[in-house]
Amino acid sequence: MYPNENQPAATPVDYLNQIAPKNTSKNSLFSNKIIFFGIIAIISLIVIMIIGSIFSNGGVDKSELLATRLNLTEKVADDATTKIKSSQLLSYNSELKIFLTNTISQLKPILSGRNINVESPSKSALSNESTDELMATLEDARLNAIYDRTYAREMAYRLEITLSLMQEVYSSTSDNALKSALTDAYNNLKPTQKSFADFNAANS
Repeated sequence: MYPNENQPAATPVDYLNQIAPKNTSKNSLFSNKIIFFGIIAIISLIVIMIIGSIFSNGGVDKSELLATRLNLTEKVADDATTKIKSSQLLSYNSELKIFLTNTISQLKPILSGRNINVESPSKSALSNESTDELMATLEDARLNAIYDRTYAREMAYRLEITLSLMQEVYSSTSDNALKSALTDAYNNLKPTQKSFADFNAANS
């Protein structure tokens, strides 16, 4: 059979292009670069989120913030003892003080293992958890003869955000002892917080 005279003859270059292996190395390298930079981007995002979380609390461990808040709340409750007029509110306050004393004692050995001194918090923790504004508000309320309802309102709010902080610490730790202590503390504090909130609602 004779070749078709109208068909152009294959050149050596065409023949070499046909038998040469397909060059996929560039495509493969491009794909690998995409994967590599994608992983770097994800890791960078995680690091940024962690750093942001730390600096949102002034660089203070949330466990230390919780311990500091509990300590300072105990001092506020102690100060209120001689200023509260309502026997019912005084009873709630006594329950709160017992809770705070027991919870701080329970957390102390657990947090000391994490290099957190419950009795001597850092300046950063004290700055984050300062009660200066709260004490000023309560003093104004005392001078205006509205101490009880103001104290109940402020304490209900303070205990509410303390419960939220307990949940945050619980979610961020893998320490089973700390988780157990936080579970007990949360369950014991929740009814007390409600008592203060209900008292304020009834007397506002």
